[in-house]
Amino acid sequence: MPRESFGNYEMVTILGLDPGLARTGIGLVRGRGTTISSYSFGCIETSKEAALPERLNKIYGQVSELLTGEKPDLMVVEDIFSLREYPRSGIMLGKVTGVLLLAGCQQGVLVREVAVREAKKVLTGSGSASKNQLERAVRHALGHEGAIRPDHASDALALALIGLFRFS
Repeated sequence: MPRESFGNYEMVTILGLDPGLARTGIGLVRGRGTTISSYSFGCIETSKEAALPERLNKIYGQVSELLTGEKPDLMVVEDIFSLREYPRSGIMLGKVTGVLLLAGCQQGVLVREVAVREAKKVLTGSGSASKNQLERAVRHALGHEGAIRPDHASDALALALIGLFRFS
């Protein structure tokens, strides 16, 4: 399938994923370098009432469908981090990230993991920027009016933008 052109440049499609068991953020950006031609965002939500394997399967299945339909050139996943106060959260993020990486690998998509501090630094100038500062920077980069919600979708778009700026 031929790639779309944007001016004299081939566009690339970058999928950003912000792992989360309750909400996995999705951000899709098309463009080249720092030029963005289109974008979309959303979340995969799972129910707390469902068993862990069912929740992971839902995330895996929906990401696999997205990869099949969109055929991104690159998938950027937020690297796992853990807080001393909440070690179980880091373990759970690891499980979600594992199914995301597996989905990318099985679809033959190039995958990069990016630390959230790196994304914040590139987009805001500070690795310790708040979620609100990052969301505003993403909105500015995209020329998007109004808030990008939920936060997970904004974070996923930040990852997709990093992929576009750094790897295209």
